[in-house]
Amino acid sequence: MANFCKQYNMNQNCNTTLERKETRILNQIKEKLDNNNALISKLDKGNSVIIIYRNTCNEKIMNFTTNNKFANTTGDLTKRKFQKTLRKNINECPHIIRKDEEWKYINLNPSQPIIRGLIKIHKIDYPIRHIVNWKDAPA
Repeated sequence: MANFCKQYNMNQNCNTTLERKETRILNQIKEKLDNNNALISKLDKGNSVIIIYRNTCNEKIMNFTTNNKFANTTGDLTKRKFQKTLRKNINECPHIIRKDEEWKYINLNPSQPIIRGLIKIHKIDYPIRHIVNWKDAPA
């Protein structure tokens, strides 16, 4: 919380009373969001945020996944099936990928990609734009 004050006053020391006020205000906002089962989400366009109920946000993501025919899985397939196939294929191609460069193409601790959605308030019914985090994906 002290960093919140310092980002506005780079060269000055923050007043401790100001830090306490900022901390109290941020805690009050967090408490109100928790009590109302709401969250703050970034919008699709621009540098803005929106306060939305968690149920509404989850509904939009579920509608998006069902309308686009995403498949549900039971468990994490990345560590077993895909990672094993990927390693096998890389090992079978020594002329394409050198042995000392295999580590560049294999994630040592993979996990399934995570999807999240940004609200499009400029469209009717406020659909979401999906964003998939591929950072920890197997390949």
